Amino acid sequence: MNAKAQGCLQAGSLGFGESVIMGVAGTAPAYSIEIATSTVIATSGIFSPASILVCGLIMFGIAFAFINLNKAIANAGTSYAWVSTIFGRTLGFFAGWALLVLCCIFMVSAMIPAANATLLIFKPELMNNVHYVTIIAALWLTAVSAIVVKGIKLTSYAQVVMTTIEGLILLTILIAGFIVFPHAPERVFSWNWFSPFNFSPRFFANGALVAIFFYYGWDVTMNLSEETKDPNRIPGRGAFWAMIFLIFFFTIFIVITLLGLSGAEIKHYNTNIIFAIAEKLFGATWGYVAIIAVLLSTVGTVETQMLQFTRTLFAKARDGAIHPRYSKLHHKWRTPHVAILFIWITGLVLLFFSSYLPTINVILQDSITAIGFQICFYLGLTALACGWYYRDMLRSTVWSAITHVIWPTLSGLFLFFIAIYSIPTFDMITNIVGIGGIVIGVVPLIINRKNIWSAKEPLTDPLSRTGADDHASKEDLIE
Repeated sequence: MNAKAQGCLQAGSLGFGESVIMGVAGTAPAYSIEIATSTVIATSGIFSPASILVCGLIMFGIAFAFINLNKAIANAGTSYAWVSTIFGRTLGFFAGWALLVLCCIFMVSAMIPAANATLLIFKPELMNNVHYVTIIAALWLTAVSAIVVKGIKLTSYAQVVMTTIEGLILLTILIAGFIVFPHAPERVFSWNWFSPFNFSPRFFANGALVAIFFYYGWDVTMNLSEETKDPNRIPGRGAFWAMIFLIFFFTIFIVITLLGLSGAEIKHYNTNIIFAIAEKLFGATWGYVAIIAVLLSTVGTVETQMLQFTRTLFAKARDGAIHPRYSKLHHKWRTPHVAILFIWITGLVLLFFSSYLPTINVILQDSITAIGFQICFYLGLTALACGWYYRDMLRSTVWSAITHVIWPTLSGLFLFFIAIYSIPTFDMITNIVGIGGIVIGVVPLIINRKNIWSAKEPLTDPLSRTGADDHASKEDLIE
């Protein structure tokens, strides 16, 4: 069942500014800082800024892969569609499947801290009550689902508001930190903090998977390409500038943390780093203001995860890779409402099971580490697909060779190295969630190949679907 029969997403809805905000919100800056800062400092120490910076440059190679492939073909399925075209349907299916699994796990697990933050602000005495936490998490998931199903414009408006408030709070904390902390720093600042030459391969690899997690989510801009004005170019520009912002932001915030918090404070506050910094700068009241930023960031990233999940599911169903029901669009809102309903129900089931079954709860708690493997898998595969597709550009200009082939390929290989290196360091549950989540995709793959809705024709070459200016799109990176 093709796209024309099923209808099209709401084209031309998002502009450049909204694409940038979606890319930034997808990584959940406040949430990522709150959850992962103490871990990356524990593994990389005072060289955490170098770890964040180097991994940011590696992720930039992945961004170039997405930008280049999106210029060839704008597709809501992103990695699934591109890898299917270049490496075949089986690898493409698993690239999309890995994204679906990690979106589902991360989205549901992120609802727990969102519920905790809500109760901390309004009813702190109920924070340890698992039933209240579950109910609040379910309400947030329902609210986000309702916004997403109502259309991409409403979704983008909600994201702009949340990200703006979050950004203003974080900017205030950053500026105050640079003014206050250098006068009596916990650690004396050194430019050596930014040097990658302080790492041995093993030392760097230990912190790299956590550092990569900081950047995960910016590619939602590409999942929304079919709903964006000038879909082959604006999503790429949005991703490019989102990555520029994120590299600077995360690096600077890690520096502020090293300047302002002692090792004991970082260990004590653990997943409440922004709260600790704000409280140290402004007092207890601003600590709670920081919690609002984290709450908005968490809800925002759940929204972008839902967008990535539903757009990927929609694209796979549209191509016949899974049941076509998931490609159905609401007649008025032009959103994949069946896919949204599916992830909403799945999320509620996981949330309520996690409150009663300790094993499910442990799995969700370990998911942040486990999905790092899935992130490396689908992003790395996409980067290698880009390098292979544009391999002829090695004979082009130096810049084109670097941005289309060399940088994406090296970044993809690095992600696979980190994923494989990390397997022996994971416990059994983490490996089951991380690796098993991908392997279990064999089941729907086999089932769908035996059903009549499976596509019979291979996907067409990307450049054959984009018109007369395709050759030029290979040469230009960003205008």
